[in-house]
Amino acid sequence: MNAPSQDLDQHRQHCEQLIAAQQTVLLATASTQGVPLNSYAPFVRDDKGVFYVFLSELAEHTRNLMDNPQASLFFIRPESESKNLFARERVSFACHAQRIGRDSPRFDERMAVMTERFGATIQLLQSLADFHLFALTPNRGTYVVGFGQAFLIDQESGEFSHIKNPSKG
Repeated sequence: MNAPSQDLDQHRQHCEQLIAAQQTVLLATASTQGVPLNSYAPFVRDDKGVFYVFLSELAEHTRNLMDNPQASLFFIRPESESKNLFARERVSFACHAQRIGRDSPRFDERMAVMTERFGATIQLLQSLADFHLFALTPNRGTYVVGFGQAFLIDQESGEFSHIKNPSKG
């Protein structure tokens, strides 16, 4: 009975390693009319699993997040590191976005972490009034390692479980 639990723990650890190896995240947003947009942004993550991005109002993805707080985050193993391009290791999260005001203590905390990770560029961007900090809180996700190796991530419960093929019982 320990082996499946150990396997799940190992897959959860590999999922976290994939995320930790990235400095940017692929970001999917949608306008209020439902028009999708893919983009990317540098990010930091807190100990509760919330992702933070610092975005300009001039970018379409920022306006989308301001008008429609639903977003998706996507991390994927580079092609050059993948054995099979049809089964690249990847993780995606459905998220709720919340803008963090500059007067919030959380703003100062996260910006300090961003400055530590990304350097002086963050200080320059922080001086620009059109930049906003967003917290992207995942509610569920999917981690795929390869064919038949997909896992459901439930952020609320902390559950990490294997997705089984429903036609095979």
